[in-house]
Amino acid sequence: MGLVVQKYGGSSVADAEGIKRVAKRIVEAKQNGNQVVAVVSAMGDTTDELIDLAEQVSPMPAGRELDMLLTAGERISMALLAMAIKKLGHEAQSFTGSQAGVITDSVHNKARIIDVTPGRIKTSVDEGNIAIVAGFQGVSQDTKDITTLGRGGSDTTAVALAAALDADVCEIYTDVDGVFTADPRVVTKARKIDWISFEDMLELAASGSKVLLHRCVEYARRYNIPIHVRSSFSGLQGTWVSSEPVVQKTQQQGEKQVEQALISGVAHDTSEAKVTVVGVPDKPGEAASIFRTIADAELNIDMIVQNVSAASTGLTDISFTLPKTDGRKAIDALEKNKAGIGFDSLRYDDQIGKISLVGAGMKTNPGVTADFFSALSDAGVNIELISTSEIRISVVTRADDVPEAVRAVHSAFGLDSDSDEAVVYGGTGR
Repeated sequence: MGLVVQKYGGSSVADAEGIKRVAKRIVEAKQNGNQVVAVVSAMGDTTDELIDLAEQVSPMPAGRELDMLLTAGERISMALLAMAIKKLGHEAQSFTGSQAGVITDSVHNKARIIDVTPGRIKTSVDEGNIAIVAGFQGVSQDTKDITTLGRGGSDTTAVALAAALDADVCEIYTDVDGVFTADPRVVTKARKIDWISFEDMLELAASGSKVLLHRCVEYARRYNIPIHVRSSFSGLQGTWVSSEPVVQKTQQQGEKQVEQALISGVAHDTSEAKVTVVGVPDKPGEAASIFRTIADAELNIDMIVQNVSAASTGLTDISFTLPKTDGRKAIDALEKNKAGIGFDSLRYDDQIGKISLVGAGMKTNPGVTADFFSALSDAGVNIELISTSEIRISVVTRADDVPEAVRAVHSAFGLDSDSDEAVVYGGTGR
Protein backbone atom coordinates (compact mmCIF):
# COMPACT_ATOMS: atom_id res chain seq x y z
CA MET A 1 0.00 0.00 0.00
CA GLY A 2 1.45 3.35 -1.06
CA LEU A 3 0.82 6.78 0.42
CA VAL A 4 -0.18 9.56 -1.97
CA VAL A 5 -0.49 13.25 -1.13
CA GLN A 6 -2.77 15.15 -3.51
CA LYS A 7 -3.23 18.91 -3.68
CA TYR A 8 -6.21 20.62 -5.31
CA GLY A 9 -6.17 24.32 -6.16
CA GLY A 10 -8.97 26.82 -5.88
CA SER A 11 -10.16 26.37 -9.46
CA SER A 12 -10.55 22.61 -8.87
CA VAL A 13 -12.86 23.14 -5.87
CA ALA A 14 -14.48 26.37 -7.10
CA ASP A 15 -18.06 25.14 -6.63
CA ALA A 16 -20.13 22.19 -5.39
CA GLU A 17 -19.75 20.29 -8.68
CA GLY A 18 -15.99 20.77 -8.60
CA ILE A 19 -15.82 19.50 -5.01
CA LYS A 20 -17.83 16.39 -6.00
CA ARG A 21 -15.50 15.78 -8.95
CA VAL A 22 -12.44 16.07 -6.71
CA ALA A 23 -14.03 13.75 -4.14
CA LYS A 24 -14.49 11.06 -6.83
CA ARG A 25 -10.84 11.35 -7.89
CA ILE A 26 -9.65 11.04 -4.29
CA VAL A 27 -11.87 7.99 -3.74
CA GLU A 28 -10.45 6.39 -6.91
CA ALA A 29 -6.93 6.76 -5.50
CA LYS A 30 -8.12 5.14 -2.27
CA GLN A 31 -9.79 2.28 -4.16
CA ASN A 32 -6.52 1.68 -6.04
CA GLY A 33 -5.01 0.60 -2.73
CA ASN A 34 -3.38 3.84 -1.60
CA GLN A 35 -3.52 5.74 1.63
CA VAL A 36 -4.57 9.27 0.62
CA VAL A 37 -3.93 12.68 2.13
CA ALA A 38 -5.55 15.57 0.21
CA VAL A 39 -4.52 19.21 0.65
CA VAL A 40 -7.02 21.83 -0.53
CA SER A 41 -6.97 25.53 -1.30
CA ALA A 42 -9.88 27.90 -0.70
CA MET A 43 -12.76 27.70 -3.20
CA GLY A 44 -12.24 29.70 -6.39
CA ASP A 45 -11.34 33.33 -5.65
CA THR A 46 -12.34 33.16 -1.97
CA THR A 47 -8.92 34.31 -0.71
CA ASP A 48 -8.93 37.39 -2.98
CA GLU A 49 -12.49 38.19 -1.94
CA LEU A 50 -11.55 37.96 1.75
CA ILE A 51 -8.57 40.27 1.17
CA ASP A 52 -10.84 42.79 -0.59
CA LEU A 53 -13.29 42.59 2.30
CA ALA A 54 -10.52 43.18 4.84
CA GLU A 55 -9.27 46.23 2.94
CA GLN A 56 -12.78 47.69 2.89
CA VAL A 57 -12.86 47.44 6.68
CA SER A 58 -9.26 48.54 7.22
CA PRO A 59 -6.78 49.78 4.56
CA MET A 60 -3.91 48.27 6.59
CA PRO A 61 -5.30 45.19 8.37
CA ALA A 62 -3.19 43.73 11.17
CA GLY A 63 -1.23 40.69 9.98
CA ARG A 64 -2.45 38.43 12.77
CA GLU A 65 -6.12 39.16 12.15
CA LEU A 66 -5.71 38.95 8.37
CA ASP A 67 -4.26 35.46 8.77
CA MET A 68 -7.16 34.49 11.02
CA LEU A 69 -9.57 35.69 8.34
CA LEU A 70 -7.85 34.12 5.32
CA THR A 71 -7.55 30.66 6.84
CA ALA A 72 -11.35 30.48 6.91
CA GLY A 73 -11.34 29.88 3.12
CA GLU A 74 -9.49 26.57 3.34
CA ARG A 75 -11.55 25.44 6.35
CA ILE A 76 -14.70 25.79 4.24
CA SER A 77 -13.34 23.76 1.31
CA MET A 78 -11.80 21.02 3.49
CA ALA A 79 -15.04 20.44 5.40
CA LEU A 80 -17.15 20.38 2.24
CA LEU A 81 -14.73 17.95 0.57
CA ALA A 82 -14.84 15.62 3.57
CA MET A 83 -18.66 15.68 3.40
CA ALA A 84 -18.57 14.83 -0.34
CA ILE A 85 -16.22 11.89 0.26
CA LYS A 86 -18.45 10.52 3.03
CA LYS A 87 -21.39 10.78 0.63
CA LEU A 88 -19.46 8.38 -1.64
CA GLY A 89 -19.23 5.84 1.16
CA HIS A 90 -15.69 6.45 2.41
CA GLU A 91 -14.52 7.83 5.73
CA ALA A 92 -12.79 11.20 5.69
CA GLN A 93 -11.53 13.58 8.37
CA SER A 94 -10.62 17.22 7.82
CA PHE A 95 -7.77 19.02 9.61
CA THR A 96 -6.61 22.62 9.78
CA GLY A 97 -2.93 23.35 9.19
CA SER A 98 -2.23 23.53 12.92
CA GLN A 99 -4.09 20.25 13.57
CA ALA A 100 -2.01 18.65 10.80
CA GLY A 101 1.18 19.70 12.60
CA VAL A 102 2.40 22.41 10.20
CA ILE A 103 4.75 24.47 12.38
CA THR A 104 5.93 27.85 11.04
CA ASP A 105 7.87 30.92 12.05
CA SER A 106 5.90 33.91 13.35
CA VAL A 107 5.92 36.10 10.19
CA HIS A 108 2.28 36.74 9.37
CA ASN A 109 1.01 36.56 5.76
CA LYS A 110 4.21 34.91 4.46
CA ALA A 111 5.33 32.45 7.12
CA ARG A 112 7.87 29.73 6.38
CA ILE A 113 7.47 26.12 7.48
CA ILE A 114 9.92 25.13 10.22
CA ASP A 115 8.70 21.59 10.87
CA VAL A 116 5.80 19.22 10.20
CA THR A 117 4.65 16.82 12.94
CA PRO A 118 1.81 14.93 11.24
CA GLY A 119 0.93 12.55 14.08
CA ARG A 120 -2.82 13.09 13.78
CA ILE A 121 -2.71 12.69 10.01
CA LYS A 122 -0.75 9.43 10.22
CA THR A 123 -3.14 8.06 12.82
CA SER A 124 -6.14 9.02 10.69
CA VAL A 125 -4.90 7.31 7.49
CA ASP A 126 -3.71 4.26 9.43
CA GLU A 127 -7.28 3.90 10.70
CA GLY A 128 -8.49 3.79 7.08
CA ASN A 129 -9.60 7.42 6.72
CA ILE A 130 -8.88 9.83 3.92
CA ALA A 131 -7.25 12.87 5.55
CA ILE A 132 -8.21 16.29 4.17
CA VAL A 133 -5.80 19.08 5.16
CA ALA A 134 -6.31 22.83 4.79
CA GLY A 135 -3.42 24.19 2.74
CA PHE A 136 -1.74 27.61 2.99
CA GLN A 137 -1.74 27.69 6.80
CA GLY A 138 0.06 26.61 9.95
CA VAL A 139 0.73 27.65 13.52
CA SER A 140 3.63 29.75 14.82
CA GLN A 141 6.15 27.84 16.90
CA ASP A 142 6.73 30.84 19.18
CA THR A 143 3.41 32.68 19.51
CA LYS A 144 1.02 29.75 18.76
CA ASP A 145 -0.88 32.15 16.47
CA ILE A 146 -2.42 30.98 13.20
CA THR A 147 -0.21 31.89 10.22
CA THR A 148 -0.51 31.77 6.43
CA LEU A 149 2.26 30.82 4.00
CA GLY A 150 1.64 33.37 1.25
CA ARG A 151 0.74 32.77 -2.39
CA GLY A 152 1.12 29.14 -3.44
CA GLY A 153 1.21 28.08 0.18
CA SER A 154 -1.03 25.06 -0.45
CA ASP A 155 1.57 23.58 -2.83
CA THR A 156 4.22 23.98 -0.11
CA THR A 157 1.89 22.43 2.48
CA ALA A 158 1.36 19.40 0.25
CA VAL A 159 5.08 18.81 -0.43
CA ALA A 160 5.98 19.35 3.23
CA LEU A 161 3.36 16.80 4.31
CA ALA A 162 4.55 14.37 1.64
CA ALA A 163 8.09 14.65 3.02
CA ALA A 164 7.00 14.27 6.64
CA LEU A 165 4.81 11.25 5.82
CA ASP A 166 7.43 9.69 3.48
CA ALA A 167 4.86 9.63 0.67
CA ASP A 168 5.55 7.93 -2.65
CA VAL A 169 4.48 10.97 -4.67
CA CYS A 170 2.95 14.41 -4.30
CA GLU A 171 0.30 15.06 -6.96
CA ILE A 172 -0.42 18.72 -7.64
CA TYR A 173 -3.80 19.09 -9.40
CA THR A 174 -4.48 22.32 -11.24
CA ASP A 175 -6.51 23.57 -14.22
CA VAL A 176 -3.96 22.73 -16.94
CA ASP A 177 -2.62 19.31 -17.92
CA GLY A 178 0.89 19.87 -16.56
CA VAL A 179 3.88 22.16 -16.93
CA PHE A 180 4.07 23.71 -20.39
CA THR A 181 6.92 25.28 -22.34
CA ALA A 182 5.20 28.65 -21.80
CA ASP A 183 2.02 29.99 -20.22
CA PRO A 184 -0.78 28.53 -22.42
CA ARG A 185 -2.79 31.70 -21.85
CA VAL A 186 -0.10 33.61 -23.77
CA VAL A 187 1.25 30.93 -26.13
CA THR A 188 -1.57 28.73 -27.43
CA LYS A 189 0.95 26.38 -29.10
CA ALA A 190 2.87 25.71 -25.88
CA ARG A 191 3.85 22.04 -25.45
CA LYS A 192 3.36 19.94 -22.34
CA ILE A 193 6.61 18.81 -20.74
CA ASP A 194 6.61 15.10 -19.78
CA TRP A 195 9.50 15.37 -17.31
CA ILE A 196 11.55 18.25 -15.94
CA SER A 197 14.35 18.28 -13.39
CA PHE A 198 14.04 20.03 -10.03
CA GLU A 199 16.72 22.52 -11.14
CA ASP A 200 14.94 23.58 -14.33
CA MET A 201 11.59 23.75 -12.55
CA LEU A 202 13.12 25.93 -9.83
CA GLU A 203 14.35 28.38 -12.47
CA LEU A 204 10.98 28.42 -14.26
CA ALA A 205 9.14 28.96 -10.96
CA ALA A 206 11.50 31.73 -9.87
CA SER A 207 11.08 33.36 -13.29
CA GLY A 208 7.29 33.62 -13.11
CA SER A 209 5.83 30.23 -14.07
CA LYS A 210 2.68 30.00 -11.94
CA VAL A 211 1.96 26.26 -12.13
CA LEU A 212 4.36 25.53 -9.24
CA LEU A 213 5.75 27.99 -6.73
CA HIS A 214 9.47 28.23 -6.04
CA ARG A 215 9.23 27.28 -2.35
CA CYS A 216 7.26 24.15 -3.19
CA VAL A 217 9.86 22.90 -5.69
CA GLU A 218 12.71 23.84 -3.35
CA TYR A 219 11.14 21.74 -0.58
CA ALA A 220 10.56 18.80 -2.95
CA ARG A 221 14.19 18.87 -4.12
CA ARG A 222 15.52 19.03 -0.57
CA TYR A 223 13.58 15.91 0.45
CA ASN A 224 13.61 14.27 -3.01
CA ILE A 225 9.80 14.07 -3.27
CA PRO A 226 8.62 13.42 -6.86
CA ILE A 227 5.90 15.84 -7.95
CA HIS A 228 3.28 14.94 -10.56
CA VAL A 229 1.57 18.06 -11.93
CA ARG A 230 -1.73 17.20 -13.62
CA SER A 231 -5.24 18.47 -14.24
CA SER A 232 -8.20 17.71 -11.99
CA PHE A 233 -10.42 18.22 -15.06
CA SER A 234 -8.94 15.37 -17.15
CA GLY A 235 -7.42 11.92 -16.69
CA LEU A 236 -4.29 12.65 -18.75
CA GLN A 237 -0.74 12.06 -17.57
CA GLY A 238 0.81 15.32 -16.47
CA THR A 239 4.37 16.50 -15.89
CA TRP A 240 6.79 14.71 -13.56
CA VAL A 241 9.20 16.90 -11.60
CA SER A 242 11.98 14.83 -10.02
CA SER A 243 15.73 14.36 -9.70
CA GLU A 244 15.86 11.50 -12.23
CA PRO A 245 14.14 11.13 -15.62
CA VAL A 246 10.97 9.05 -15.52
CA VAL A 247 10.15 6.03 -17.65
CA GLN A 248 6.85 6.28 -19.54
CA LYS A 249 4.92 3.63 -21.41
CA THR A 250 3.77 4.42 -24.94
CA GLN A 251 1.62 2.32 -27.25
CA GLN A 252 4.07 2.58 -30.14
CA GLN A 253 7.42 2.26 -28.37
CA GLY A 254 6.64 0.44 -25.12
CA GLU A 255 8.75 1.81 -22.28
CA LYS A 256 11.03 4.76 -22.98
CA GLN A 257 13.03 7.09 -20.79
CA VAL A 258 12.08 10.74 -21.08
CA GLU A 259 15.14 12.80 -21.92
CA GLN A 260 15.85 16.34 -20.83
CA ALA A 261 15.31 18.93 -23.55
CA LEU A 262 17.92 21.52 -24.52
CA ILE A 263 15.44 24.27 -23.57
CA SER A 264 12.75 23.54 -20.97
CA GLY A 265 10.62 26.61 -21.52
CA VAL A 266 9.98 30.34 -21.52
CA ALA A 267 8.60 32.00 -18.38
CA HIS A 268 7.40 35.54 -17.85
CA ASP A 269 6.50 37.74 -14.90
CA THR A 270 4.73 41.10 -14.83
CA SER A 271 4.37 41.32 -11.05
CA GLU A 272 7.67 43.09 -10.42
CA ALA A 273 8.77 46.72 -10.29
CA LYS A 274 12.15 48.36 -10.85
CA VAL A 275 13.80 50.73 -8.38
CA THR A 276 16.77 52.82 -9.54
CA VAL A 277 19.01 54.49 -6.98
CA VAL A 278 20.44 57.50 -8.83
CA GLY A 279 23.77 59.18 -8.08
CA VAL A 280 25.42 56.63 -5.80
CA PRO A 281 29.08 57.33 -4.91
CA ASP A 282 31.17 54.69 -6.70
CA LYS A 283 33.20 53.46 -3.74
CA PRO A 284 33.34 50.30 -1.59
CA GLY A 285 30.44 49.80 0.81
CA GLU A 286 27.77 51.81 -1.03
CA ALA A 287 26.01 48.80 -2.60
CA ALA A 288 26.22 47.04 0.76
CA SER A 289 24.47 49.98 2.44
CA ILE A 290 21.66 49.96 -0.14
CA PHE A 291 20.98 46.25 0.08
CA ARG A 292 21.39 46.12 3.86
CA THR A 293 18.61 48.73 4.03
CA ILE A 294 16.44 46.53 1.79
CA ALA A 295 17.26 43.41 3.83
CA ASP A 296 16.41 45.17 7.11
CA ALA A 297 12.99 45.97 5.62
CA GLU A 298 12.58 42.18 5.04
CA LEU A 299 12.26 42.56 1.26
CA ASN A 300 13.44 40.07 -1.35
CA ILE A 301 15.00 41.38 -4.55
CA ASP A 302 15.41 39.64 -7.89
CA MET A 303 17.67 41.24 -10.52
CA ILE A 304 20.43 43.82 -9.89
CA VAL A 305 22.46 45.92 -12.32
CA GLN A 306 25.00 48.69 -11.68
CA ASN A 307 25.91 51.16 -14.40
CA VAL A 308 29.47 52.17 -15.17
CA SER A 309 30.27 55.29 -13.11
CA ALA A 310 30.69 58.63 -14.81
CA ALA A 311 34.38 59.64 -14.76
CA SER A 312 33.54 63.32 -14.22
CA THR A 313 31.35 62.80 -11.14
CA GLY A 314 32.40 59.44 -9.69
CA LEU A 315 28.71 58.57 -9.36
CA THR A 316 26.79 55.57 -10.62
CA ASP A 317 23.21 54.25 -10.72
CA ILE A 318 22.09 50.93 -9.24
CA SER A 319 18.82 49.33 -10.36
CA PHE A 320 17.06 46.31 -8.89
CA THR A 321 13.71 44.57 -9.25
CA LEU A 322 11.33 43.31 -6.57
CA PRO A 323 7.62 42.50 -6.25
CA LYS A 324 5.33 45.46 -6.92
CA THR A 325 3.63 44.84 -3.59
CA ASP A 326 6.92 45.67 -1.85
CA GLY A 327 7.74 48.73 -3.96
CA ARG A 328 6.39 51.37 -1.59
CA LYS A 329 8.13 49.76 1.36
CA ALA A 330 11.47 49.73 -0.48
CA ILE A 331 11.21 53.41 -1.46
CA ASP A 332 10.30 54.42 2.10
CA ALA A 333 13.20 52.43 3.57
CA LEU A 334 15.75 53.94 1.17
CA GLU A 335 14.44 57.49 1.65
CA LYS A 336 14.74 57.06 5.40
CA ASN A 337 18.42 56.11 5.00
CA LYS A 338 19.24 58.60 2.22
CA ALA A 339 21.79 60.52 4.27
CA GLY A 340 23.61 57.37 5.29
CA ILE A 341 23.82 56.03 1.73
CA GLY A 342 24.40 59.36 -0.01
CA PHE A 343 22.44 58.93 -3.24
CA ASP A 344 20.79 61.77 -5.19
CA SER A 345 17.30 60.44 -5.96
CA LEU A 346 15.11 57.38 -6.53
CA ARG A 347 13.17 56.29 -9.61
CA TYR A 348 10.32 53.77 -9.46
CA ASP A 349 8.88 51.91 -12.46
CA ASP A 350 6.10 49.31 -12.14
CA GLN A 351 5.39 48.94 -15.87
CA ILE A 352 8.06 46.32 -16.50
CA GLY A 353 8.00 42.63 -17.36
CA LYS A 354 10.56 39.83 -17.17
CA ILE A 355 11.11 37.14 -19.82
CA SER A 356 13.28 34.13 -19.01
CA LEU A 357 14.62 31.27 -21.12
CA VAL A 358 15.36 28.15 -19.05
CA GLY A 359 17.18 24.93 -19.96
CA ALA A 360 20.06 22.84 -18.63
CA GLY A 361 21.30 22.38 -22.21
CA MET A 362 22.15 26.04 -22.71
CA LYS A 363 25.33 25.88 -20.62
CA THR A 364 26.96 23.68 -23.29
CA ASN A 365 25.41 25.43 -26.30
CA PRO A 366 27.11 28.76 -27.10
CA GLY A 367 24.48 29.77 -29.67
CA VAL A 368 21.55 30.00 -27.24
CA THR A 369 22.31 33.51 -25.98
CA ALA A 370 22.69 34.93 -29.49
CA ASP A 371 19.46 33.28 -30.67
CA PHE A 372 17.60 34.60 -27.62
CA PHE A 373 18.62 38.22 -28.19
CA SER A 374 18.06 37.93 -31.96
CA ALA A 375 14.47 36.76 -31.34
CA LEU A 376 13.81 39.74 -29.07
CA SER A 377 15.40 42.12 -31.58
CA ASP A 378 13.32 40.75 -34.45
CA ALA A 379 10.20 41.27 -32.31
CA GLY A 380 11.20 44.92 -31.72
CA VAL A 381 11.60 44.40 -27.97
CA ASN A 382 14.02 46.68 -26.11
CA ILE A 383 15.99 45.23 -23.17
CA GLU A 384 16.49 47.19 -19.95
CA LEU A 385 18.18 44.66 -17.61
CA ILE A 386 19.90 41.30 -18.14
CA SER A 387 20.57 38.52 -15.65
CA THR A 388 21.99 35.04 -16.30
CA SER A 389 22.76 31.75 -14.59
CA GLU A 390 24.13 28.48 -15.96
CA ILE A 391 20.65 27.39 -17.07
CA ARG A 392 18.72 30.67 -17.41
CA ILE A 393 18.78 34.00 -19.24
CA SER A 394 16.39 36.70 -17.99
CA VAL A 395 15.71 40.17 -19.37
CA VAL A 396 13.52 43.05 -18.25
CA THR A 397 11.42 44.85 -20.87
CA ARG A 398 8.33 47.03 -21.00
CA ALA A 399 5.27 45.18 -19.63
CA ASP A 400 3.36 45.80 -22.88
CA ASP A 401 6.05 43.94 -24.84
CA VAL A 402 5.95 40.76 -22.75
CA PRO A 403 3.31 38.69 -24.65
CA GLU A 404 4.92 39.31 -28.05
CA ALA A 405 8.40 38.68 -26.63
CA VAL A 406 7.36 35.35 -25.08
CA ARG A 407 5.78 34.15 -28.33
CA ALA A 408 8.82 35.24 -30.37
CA VAL A 409 11.32 33.44 -28.14
CA HIS A 410 9.11 30.35 -27.89
CA SER A 411 8.94 30.07 -31.69
CA ALA A 412 12.64 30.85 -32.18
CA PHE A 413 13.68 27.84 -30.11
CA GLY A 414 11.29 25.42 -31.82
CA LEU A 415 9.06 24.98 -28.79
CA ASP A 416 5.75 25.48 -30.62
CA SER A 417 3.46 22.47 -30.74
CA ASP A 418 1.96 21.27 -34.03
CA SER A 419 -1.51 21.69 -32.51
CA ASP A 420 -3.13 23.86 -29.85
CA GLU A 421 -2.82 21.25 -27.09
CA ALA A 422 -2.45 23.67 -24.20
CA VAL A 423 -5.97 23.47 -22.81
CA VAL A 424 -6.85 25.78 -19.89
CA TYR A 425 -9.86 24.25 -18.16
CA GLY A 426 -10.68 27.21 -15.92
CA GLY A 427 -9.44 29.57 -13.26
CA THR A 428 -6.08 31.30 -13.34
CA GLY A 429 -3.63 28.42 -13.59
CA ARG A 430 -3.38 27.79 -9.88
